[in-house]
Order: sequence, then C-alpha cells, then structure tokens
Amino acid sequence: MSSGINRRRFLKTSAGALAGTSSMFLERAPAIAQKRELTFLTFNHFVPASDDELRRQAEVFAKQAGVTVRVDTIQGPQLFAKRAAQAASQSGHDLIVTGAADPFLYEQQLVDMGDLAAYLGDRYGGWYPFARDTCQTASGWRAVPWFWVAFPGCYNEVQFKKAGVQPPKTWDDLLKVGKILKKQGNPVGIPISHCTDANISFWSILWCNGGKVLETDGKTPAINSDKAAQVVEWYKELYRDAMEPEVLSWDNASNNRFLLSGKGSWIHNAISPYVAAVEKKMPIADEINHHNSPGGPAGIHSATGVNSLAIWKFSKNISLAKDFIKFLYQKENYDSFIVGGSAFNQPPLKRFAEHPIWASHPKYAMLPKEAEYVHEQGWPAKPNAAVQLIVVNFILPDIVAKAINGMPTKRALAWGEDQIRLAAQGKLETKGKT
Repeated sequence: MSSGINRRRFLKTSAGALAGTSSMFLERAPAIAQKRELTFLTFNHFVPASDDELRRQAEVFAKQAGVTVRVDTIQGPQLFAKRAAQAASQSGHDLIVTGAADPFLYEQQLVDMGDLAAYLGDRYGGWYPFARDTCQTASGWRAVPWFWVAFPGCYNEVQFKKAGVQPPKTWDDLLKVGKILKKQGNPVGIPISHCTDANISFWSILWCNGGKVLETDGKTPAINSDKAAQVVEWYKELYRDAMEPEVLSWDNASNNRFLLSGKGSWIHNAISPYVAAVEKKMPIADEINHHNSPGGPAGIHSATGVNSLAIWKFSKNISLAKDFIKFLYQKENYDSFIVGGSAFNQPPLKRFAEHPIWASHPKYAMLPKEAEYVHEQGWPAKPNAAVQLIVVNFILPDIVAKAINGMPTKRALAWGEDQIRLAAQGKLETKGKT
C-alpha cells in the first residue's frame, strides 16, 4: 500500500488529544492493571541480538504490569510510509520508533513527553544536545531519544596494509587511497541510493567541506553553492575511480555485505559488519577495524540518526507506554540494551556513555568520541519538518545520482534546490511502501 502525507495534513490536530502523564505518576512503579495490550513498532535491528534483548525486557515489563506487550519489527525504510499511514488513519501501534526529525513532521500527532524527558535527563546526566534537539519541538518534547548510531570509517586492515595505505583522516584522503585500493581489487563503498546510510554520509561530507543544505532559519535552501558543487564533483570522481556501480542501488545492508564479502575495503557505516562477523565467527572479523569519521577543510562533522520513542495521541495506552519507556531506561535494562547491541546502541544520555563496553574493546574505544562531532541531520538548522521531508525523499543522494548519470552538476544542484524549497513549503510527500 503506497501512502503519502504532506506537512499541511500533519498540522491538523487529532480530536480528543490525551494528556500526558504527571510527574507523580512517573515516581511510582507500573501498576498492576487489567489485561491490556501495548503495541510497539520499530525496525529490524542490524544486530539481531538487540531485538532479542528488547523483547526479553518487554516480557519482563508485561509480567510486572499485568499486561501483554507486542513488539513488531519491520525493515527500516518501510517505517517512513508506515508512520505516515498510521497518522492518516489515526490507528495503529501505541508506541513507535521515530528517526531523525520525525517528531517535527508529526508534531501535532504525538503525545507530549516533557515529563518523562525531564525525569530521565535529571536522573542520568542530561541529554546530548543533538539528541535533545531531535525531539524537542516548539510545542514541547514529542519523543524521547532512545539511541543514536555513530558512523565511523569501517575498514579491512589487511587490504589497507597490502596497498601500503593508512586509514583516511579526511574525505580527500579517502579518494586518494580509494583509487589505490580499487586498482588492487578492493574498492571502497558509500551508498548513493534510497537508503538511510546514503543520507547520513552526504550530510557528513558536505559539512566537512563547509557546505550546508539549509540556512539556519530551516527554510531557505543553501544547497546550490560552490562548496556543494565541489562535493558532488568529489562524489563523481570517487564513484568513477574508487567504487563500483552497485552503490547506486544499495540498501542499508549492502555496505555490510560488501565489507564482509572480503572484496570491499572501506565503508562509512555503523559497526554492525564487525558485530555480525564476530557473532557468526567469521574469520574476517580479525581484519576489520574502525576509525573516526573523516574530516575536511571545515573540520570533522558527523551526521547521525537519533532513534527516538514516541506515542501517538490516538493511543489508548498512553500512561502504560510511558511506564514502558521509563522501564527501558532503568540502568540495568539500558546497560543490557547496550550489551545486547554489542555497542551499536549509543546512549543519548551522558551517564550511560560511561559503560565499560567501549573502553574495554580496542575496536570500540573511539566510538564515544564521535559524540563530539555529531550533528543531527539538518544542521546548522534545527531539526524540523522540512529536514525530515528532505531525508525521507532522498533528495541529497538523488542529486549525486543525477550528476553521476550525466546531468551537469549545477543543474543537479538546481533540481535539489527546487525540491528542498518544496520540502520547506510542506509540498512534498513521503516516499516508501508500508
């Protein structure tokens, strides 16, 4: 079922909006209630053990609260249209995972979470600013940050050593070593396609080169610039001389498979390929390592996707859903969630970043430092509905793909500028399939 919802329709407030939980409610343990079902929609985690841990915790909570908790997972890209369809029909799951600026796109459809955000922030050392900005809209907190994902460089040490090159410190370094590695038979890979990873890499590369997509007002397009043109030309050269055509059709799992196949030498990605190799006892695990996301003339800037937890206003289990979120953040539970995700799930609350999993593993040691360079997609603008429409319509990788396929760079950027202007005006619809 195809579905599209534009910004104007999001702004219609649902009838019968329900009030949030009081601070007094948050101080007590979940009450034993009549048998109810709490439903939660999230994505299939790239570390399956993380989903196993989530379901285990859901079962524990269900027993304590005298309810049932159903955790449904689907492929990540399907969530774009699934959320839009549920908002349009005013029916679906109680609790949903949101990504990037979704809380702004669905601002009028989501329950206020200010009480819970304040409780958790006070208890666990405060929220990282980039996580807070993703969920705190003009009308209040519309979601609670759950975890964010660092995007370091993931590379094959053996192939780099064979080529006589070092891990890239800058994106220009990547182009130089990528040409050598491809000639060796080990190309690098950045997706230029309709997947989350393609968006995240583009934002990072653009920022490091001093470019931006939107002005700080969050409305005015800034993509059609000389710096953005230089980035598109860089992409074209990287595609031609260091990558393979398959990157134009990659999904979020393709770069993982590329590195684990033994052919790919480098990807810009979360640590999931290494985690998968360790769990499956693949010999290539010994060859994979990580380095900080590359920088550029404007410094190091890394994009991320903050995954957050939100409750629809049409839910009949708002208080129960808030209790469940609070339960997930109990220290022993969140620590187990970090371990279950093998360090993939990075905490948006500062105190949880003290978990020993990073310091104790040499291949993870650099991950917490990524928080110093991270911005949510949209920066230097604050997250907003326009940013999310840019993200879910994959305007940025499409600019690059058009240029690679022969459209002049300036014309591709002009096309992107028009699309971004439409997004800022709320005239684009979300893409995807439910």
